[in-house]
Parts: sequence; structure tokens; C-alpha cells
Amino acid sequence: MIGGLVHLARNLHAGFVLAREGALALVDPSALPPAGRLGLRLARLIEKPQAGDGTSRLSAALTRLGPSYVKFGQFLATRPDIVGVAAARDLERLQDRMPPFPRDEAVRMVEVALGRPIDALFLEFSEPLAAASIAQVHKARIRTPEGEEIVAVKVVRPGVREGFARDLQAMRAAAGLFERVVPEARRLKPLEIVEALARSVAVEMDLRLEAAAVSELAENTKNDPDFRVPKPEWDLTARDVLTTTWIDGIRLNSVEAIEAAGFDRVALARTVIQSFLRHAIRDGYFHADMHPGNLFVDREGRLVAVDFGIMGRLGIKERRFLAEILLGFIRRDYLRVAQVHFEAGYVPPHHSVHDFAQAIRAIGEPIHDRRADEISMAKLLTLLFEITALFDMATRIELVMLQKTMVVVEGVARNLDPKLDMWTTSEPVVREWIERNLGPLGRVEQAGRGLWTLAGVVSDLPELALRAERVLNQLEDVTAKGIPVDRNSIAALERAEKRASRWGTVALWIIAVSMMILLFGEF
Repeated sequence: MIGGLVHLARNLHAGFVLAREGALALVDPSALPPAGRLGLRLARLIEKPQAGDGTSRLSAALTRLGPSYVKFGQFLATRPDIVGVAAARDLERLQDRMPPFPRDEAVRMVEVALGRPIDALFLEFSEPLAAASIAQVHKARIRTPEGEEIVAVKVVRPGVREGFARDLQAMRAAAGLFERVVPEARRLKPLEIVEALARSVAVEMDLRLEAAAVSELAENTKNDPDFRVPKPEWDLTARDVLTTTWIDGIRLNSVEAIEAAGFDRVALARTVIQSFLRHAIRDGYFHADMHPGNLFVDREGRLVAVDFGIMGRLGIKERRFLAEILLGFIRRDYLRVAQVHFEAGYVPPHHSVHDFAQAIRAIGEPIHDRRADEISMAKLLTLLFEITALFDMATRIELVMLQKTMVVVEGVARNLDPKLDMWTTSEPVVREWIERNLGPLGRVEQAGRGLWTLAGVVSDLPELALRAERVLNQLEDVTAKGIPVDRNSIAALERAEKRASRWGTVALWIIAVSMMILLFGEF
């Protein structure tokens, strides 16, 4: 009872701030029941007179409500399917808006996390340089076997876990109430959204997991000459502290500085797009927060990414889906684009693939009549998701995150090169992946993986035979004690054991012959 009253009080406070800042202008009254429409009109009476539409006021209200709500806004920015494109773009502005906490508190957090005095850990430790909703960054200097090195130290905000836990409980209560009062809103799954936010925040607040993300992305891109990431210092990393090599570069939104340094803006824009597509399609693991503040160009002209709190992951099915639909649009093969949706199971089979192909043609044909710099891949994917909604395509979180990231990446690239041809830039990466994975070489590798799986099954056959023998022995013991057992069942088990042995021999011959075919096929 008391907990419910506390959650109610917190939600009333949040509602007051949202109403006061004018963020409720985003709510569509027609989607509410009569009582809800009346409540909305009354709430909007307390709006402050100010310039700006509801979207800009929403980000201001969330900033005023504190770190938990800023993170909630950043999370909603990845879901334009829920809040709309305009609101999602405004919520992107919530990056790095939180005031920093004092250096002394950061020092205390570092000493507790790493178990040593700050002077024993770092030669220097700066004032905060950037602050976000969960953590802030300091510049520091450490001693290494080669000499000295500049590092970036990310420190979690004091008390942030407790604050998030309280606010998430209040959000859960508000989401449950919203579903009960406005049944039509259940399709938006507000409770699932809050739970997804809770999982996301739990990952972000453990900086060891972010260090692992840096490490994995570094491993995936170690042979990419035009992209790199910082290296985590594992000895100076804990749950609340992440230490990585310092990135000394130019932010990608500093176009004048990039030009003054003599870098090729057109080539850099191409690198931004192709790097993202390689990570998403080739590796199935991509940086899902690639706004300009997280991207730099270093002295060698390489693209460098930082801040790995939000990462996206795609399975092989999603990667094939993305590659084939992009290549299908490039080649104007709309039937293939439609078939990929059905093969992936994203569109229910009761729909017509030809009708779906016709709907996709309505998206694709207009872009081929425009100049390259007028075509937006991100807009195309947005329209594609709108069309698929008409064909009962279920929302897939990983694809929505991919689409959102592509919107941001495209904006970064076009800021560097307004005439960027997205299709010409993307085509080599997409074509290479399809040829590598869906061509003859990819099929040989798939056959090899299948044979390896078969070999694993065969290797288990002796153990299965032993289990069958143990079962037979137990049955014989039971029979010896006078409990009747069906002799036909025992005979069936014996036949099954013999078949397992026989098929094990056959399978070994199949593997041997197949390996010989593959080996001789290579020569």
C-alpha cells in the first residue's frame, strides 16, 4: 500500500513536470477515452508559455526529471515505431546533457572500485570532461612499461543504481495503469518497453560489459584499415570504472576542423557508411549509438568510435534479411525483397508475396527517379517498415534499432558529404557479404558445418548405446524380480541399439566420402 502511494507520488510529479514543460502536446487526444481527453485538457492548462513544439519540450522535461528519465528518453529515441520519427529525432538531443558530479566523488568511486588510492592508480586525474545520465569521463595519465600513456576513465554516477531502481518501479506502475486505462495502447506494449529499458540500463551500468563490447568490436575490426576503437585497460576496469586508451582526434561534426586538417570529407563519409554496414552485416555486432559526439577521425584519417554502452546484435537470419533487401532495392528486384520477408518469417504466410512485392515497388521506384543525394536509405527503411505494418509484420526490436542507427549514421555521413550516393557506397559491402555467404564458397562452408554437426551426433552414438544397454539391464533386473515386462518392448530396444550402431558406421562413411569430395574439389 505504502509502496503504491510512493509510486503514485513519483508519477504525479513526473506528470506535473511533463505537463508544465508542454511535453503533453505530443499526445494524440483521439487515441484516449473521454476521461483521458478531459484529463489531458486539464493538464495542459498548466503549460508554461514558451517557444518550440511538443518534441523539443519533451527532451527539456526529461532532462529536468533527472538521469533515469534522460536514459528513458534516449531509449525511446531508438523506437521511432512507438514515439514517431519527429519525437525520436528530438530525443537524440539528450546526449551528454547531464551536469557532472564533483571530481572528489569520482575519485572516491574509483578508489572503492579498484581498491587502491587514486595516486597509486594514475599519475594525473582530471576534472570531468563529459557527463551523461549514467557516467562521466575524466582524462588521466598512467605509467606503462613503454613510458606514460593518456587514458579515458569512465566513472558511474554515485547512487545511480538506487535512483534507477526507484524510478523504474514507478515507471512499471505507470505503464500498468496506462494499459488498464487505455486498452487501445496495449499494442504499444508499455510494460515491455519499461522492462527492455531496465535490461538495457543494467547492462550499461556494469562497465565491465562495456569493456567486453570494446574488446569484441576490436576483434571484429582488427583487419579494417580505416576503422579502430580504443583498447580497454582491464587492470583499471571494474563494475563502476572503465579505463580505455585516450582518443586524440577530431569529432565528425567539426567539419571545418576536418577540412583544416586536410582530411577528405567525401572519403570519410564513405567510411562511416561502409564501416557501419560491415559491422552490422559482416559481423552481426554494431555500435548502436553512432551520433557525431561518439565518432572521431584520428591523425591517420581513420574513423574511431567511442562509448559502447548501447550495442546491437543481429543473427545470421537478420543479416541475410538486411543484405538481401538492400541489394534487392539496388537492383530493383522487388519480388526478391518480398520473398526475403516471407522466407524470414517476418510476414505471415496468408498474405500474397506478389501483393507485398507490389507494395514494395511503390517504395522503390520513386527513388530511382531521383538524384543520388536526394535518396535516403534511412527513409526508405522507415517507409518499408510502414508498409510491412499493413501486412501484419511484427515489430522486431533488433531491426528497429538497426533502422534507428542507420538514420543517425546517414545523417553523420551526409553532413560530411551532402551529395553522398548511399547506394553506390553500400553496394560493395552488401554484394561482398552475399557472395561470401550465399555463393558457392558460403555453401561449401555451410556443408562443412553440417558435416561437423553430423560428426558430433555420431560421436554421441556410443554413449547412447551404453544408455540403451543400461536400460535393458534394468529391465532384466525388474523381470528377474517377478514384475512382468513386455518382451516385445525389450526386443524393440535391442533392434534400436543395433540400428544405432549400424547407422553410426554409415554416418562415418558419409563423412569420410564427403570430406574427400570437398578436398578434391579444392584441387
